[in-house]
Amino acid sequence: MNSAHQILIFAIALHIAFPGCAQTTREAPPPEENAGENGSEDAGPGPARPRKEEPLWEIGLVGGGGWLPDYPASDQNHINGIALPYAIYRGEFFRVGDGDGPRGLFVDVPWLELNVGMDAAFPVDSNNNNAREGMDDLDYLLEAGPKLIVKLLPSNPLNELDLSLAFRSVFSTDFSNLRYQGVTLTPGITYRRNEVFGTDLEAIAGLNGIFGFDDYNDYFYEVRERDVQENRPRFRANQGYVGSEITLGLSWGATDRIQIFGGTQIGVWSGSANEESPLFRDKTTLAIGGGMRWTFFASDQTVRR
Repeated sequence: MNSAHQILIFAIALHIAFPGCAQTTREAPPPEENAGENGSEDAGPGPARPRKEEPLWEIGLVGGGGWLPDYPASDQNHINGIALPYAIYRGEFFRVGDGDGPRGLFVDVPWLELNVGMDAAFPVDSNNNNAREGMDDLDYLLEAGPKLIVKLLPSNPLNELDLSLAFRSVFSTDFSNLRYQGVTLTPGITYRRNEVFGTDLEAIAGLNGIFGFDDYNDYFYEVRERDVQENRPRFRANQGYVGSEITLGLSWGATDRIQIFGGTQIGVWSGSANEESPLFRDKTTLAIGGGMRWTFFASDQTVRR
């Protein structure tokens, strides 16, 4: 979602985007000189660098919010926020909260990762959106599916450059029912810089393309007969390209237990398969958000990042 196909729960998405914040990390011992020769887990292209050790699990509170577009290509933004307990588990084959939400790892080697992950998105009250007034509300969105990541800079914990391709099934819910809304295909590229200026500051920049299929685009751009108005004609949504999103973010370990994060996301919807929809209102959107993570408990047992 941390991609972000339907304007993700932005503050939580930013939190997930920085899985390696230094507030609870421990410096690992320097690798032995022959580590790359004996087939260790650190073997791989590029110079060997010290790796961080992180707690196997953490428990705490995370909260944040932002000024977010109502949906892709909407011309209206609203303030949304959320605060909730969080847990991070950095297991060998299953991880929660350590990048891209809960996910199971099927492949995790120095240059390649294949996982199954989840994302989520805020609901929209159609009565608060001029283009959708009188239409059904947009419920919370949940999505789950596999993601393939090619690590272009393995064995380099300071700089990370990844190519990714995510395939997600999407469901909407108002917590009284669950409805299937189609699938998304999201290719992307992400760059992370850890320990910026030798500090606990981390930076991320990403570009994702979004493609919607199997009625996914209907959820945002379809206008049914019952929803037709003078300035909102009937429209049948098309499958295919939705748009692209550019994400820029920062994360700072203010103390051993507190992480502050924030960023912006620019949506570029020009060229969308549904530009002719009356619900397609703006070719560019801007989201701004941030928040804080407070770790209450962390395990003494650590794992190498």
